[in-house]
Amino acid sequence: MNKDVLLKKIEDRSAVIGVVGLGYVGLPLAVEFAQAGFKVVGFDVSERVVGELQAGRSHIQDVPSIDVEQLVKSGLLVATTDPARLGETDAISIAVPTPLVKTRDPDMSYVLAARDTIAASAHAGQLIVLESTTYPGTTRELLQPMMEELGFVVGEDVFLAFSPERVDPGNPVYHTKNTPKVVGGVTPACTEVATALYSACIDTVVPVSTPEAAELVKLLENTFRSINIALANEMAIMCDRLGVDVWEVIEAAATKPFGFMKFTPGPGIGGHCIPLDPHYLAWKMRTLNYKTRMIDLASEINSQMPAFVVEKVMLALNGDRKAVNGARVLVLGVAYKRDINDVRESPALDIIRLLESYGAEVVYHDPFVPVIRADPHHGVATDRDSVSLSATELAKADAVVIVTDHREVDYQSVVDHASVVVDARNATRTLTPGKARIVSLSQVPVRETSGARV
Repeated sequence: MNKDVLLKKIEDRSAVIGVVGLGYVGLPLAVEFAQAGFKVVGFDVSERVVGELQAGRSHIQDVPSIDVEQLVKSGLLVATTDPARLGETDAISIAVPTPLVKTRDPDMSYVLAARDTIAASAHAGQLIVLESTTYPGTTRELLQPMMEELGFVVGEDVFLAFSPERVDPGNPVYHTKNTPKVVGGVTPACTEVATALYSACIDTVVPVSTPEAAELVKLLENTFRSINIALANEMAIMCDRLGVDVWEVIEAAATKPFGFMKFTPGPGIGGHCIPLDPHYLAWKMRTLNYKTRMIDLASEINSQMPAFVVEKVMLALNGDRKAVNGARVLVLGVAYKRDINDVRESPALDIIRLLESYGAEVVYHDPFVPVIRADPHHGVATDRDSVSLSATELAKADAVVIVTDHREVDYQSVVDHASVVVDARNATRTLTPGKARIVSLSQVPVRETSGARV
């Protein structure tokens, strides 16, 4: 009976949807539900976030403020710090952070807090879906017992499922609505209800048999990326030793129409997903006495890339008879990927920390990140501001390091005015040679005396 009632509410849009966590996953999801005609109650513990949303201002780059403003004014989207409002909802999606602790074990404190908040007002006929990336077994081990302790039968009184978030910040093509949504319920009825809910606002929903299968889907996706990026990074190191241009090798390999998928090297990996997600799986498998060797090796290779880039900077300065100690280094781009403002786990922070540990004076420019906030975890003691990318600033730098290749940066101006450019992203490859001596991730024989790539 509860299932049929909830399915009818989803069909006629009378269901009230709750979203716990209004960050880069939760807010886009809340907006999609509201634009599909549901009333949405968004809950977040941050008064600043809630205040901004209630004023019609989005704090997420991929969500336009005009969309938030219209939905708030229409009453379809309400943001609140009051957990009691979740009692009004018929379905709740949990989209809270799942970081790692220093030992690379999962930190489930945000999920547990969300679970306890929901439990305070849970009621029969409610669907709860966990979207936060986590280890296989989380939904059944952490959320199902809560429902049962409240006296509910999962699959009859309440419904429980896992649906991994698949957000790619800054992607101009794929967003929440047109990215297929994987759903796995604790019971077939749970899967049916969750599938119906997401089908109301997502173009394609992909049901799987269990929450564990759904939990593993996200981990496989990002472990796949981590391992292949590690291969590209190790190829860059090998090409550097061999005196071969790694970018030329990769571009040539990518002409093969089958059996090859192009991945490129870089200064390291960042963001909330690729550096973290494989470790959820590695942690789970350690509890089963299994060593995830490929995950561990990929992590080792990727984590050494900031140091590899710093070594390139030091050698480039040495080529100009300068020491890194006392040198002025301009880091170009600090977001973890191009055209976004997110610095979480960005390799640029490690590069800055390492350069400063060797005595360099480091400044940065990033058109998307005007301020880097203090972050002791990454060695950022105080807030620091982005400098201008003027000809004067470029000329003042003993070396410029391209860490994040934002599209709006004028790289021709960089090579025209800087003395040395360490290009970790291949952003300068097609430019007209300028004043700068360009250093790539892989060292190749010098063929020109001006604007040479080495």
